[in-house]
Amino acid sequence: MTVIQAAPTAEAKRNKRPNRQASLIVQGADATGIVAAVTSVLSDHGANIVSLDQYSDDPHGGSFFQRTVFGLDGLQAALPAVRAELDTALVEKYGLTYTLRDMSVPKRMAIFASKSDHCLLDLLWRHRQGQLPVSIPIVISNHPDVAEEVRGFGIPFFHVPSMGADKSAAEAEHLKLLKDNVDFVVLARYMQILSGGFIERVGVPIINIHHSFLPAFIGAGPYAKAKERGVKLVGATAHYVTEDLDEGPIIEQDVVRVSHGDTAADLTRRGADVERAVLSRAVLWHAEDRVIRDGNHTIVFP
Repeated sequence: MTVIQAAPTAEAKRNKRPNRQASLIVQGADATGIVAAVTSVLSDHGANIVSLDQYSDDPHGGSFFQRTVFGLDGLQAALPAVRAELDTALVEKYGLTYTLRDMSVPKRMAIFASKSDHCLLDLLWRHRQGQLPVSIPIVISNHPDVAEEVRGFGIPFFHVPSMGADKSAAEAEHLKLLKDNVDFVVLARYMQILSGGFIERVGVPIINIHHSFLPAFIGAGPYAKAKERGVKLVGATAHYVTEDLDEGPIIEQDVVRVSHGDTAADLTRRGADVERAVLSRAVLWHAEDRVIRDGNHTIVFP
């Protein structure tokens, strides 16, 4: 008898990491000694720094940003003491802000989608392959078209209709489904505008993929407009959602070259490829704490 073992799940692959790691994100006014303060605290607790990236927009009175990943035996038990020392070394002394997160606990990502499924299915496939260090507790759509495909990945699907100008009932249902259940939301070509009230009440970052290299060709039918203009590049932009439509901090952008011989359908197909790549990179970077928001722009560490 031949026994065929099931392939390891994405969760199993993540759990095979040899030691537990944490990410430390620091930002605030630049000053001498910040890096030394961080490394001193981590060294005092026997942490091994795996990577450290920093950026200052002006070393003389500018803003400072740092991402540090470190490994530490007994991480979960040690985190309260590490936080206490960071409060003293960074907050009290330098007035900085920081976040400290156990990276072995994946962020919970909700996905909103509509009829167009290329970005949604790409994220689900990458997650199943262990390429995205997240959990996906829920997919929500204003259409039922993708329900069976989503459930085929073993992920709960909810159809919440959203029609007409008044979206309040749909958004109220969204908030019920998301409450205390997610760490961030991804709009995988969700073709609905979120109200400012919803963005504020949901209380977690929202990432959107825009089907153009912003700010060009905003609105419906971008590829038809691009064809009419005879463009030589089409692209996509992943950004955080704010009340100002398509004006949020940009995480990632990319383009692909096209020619006069490409039809609107060709541009749509090639644009979809770029959208998938850009959105998956943005999600990965956010999930790994590589993106720091600063006003209306971002610092993205490699």
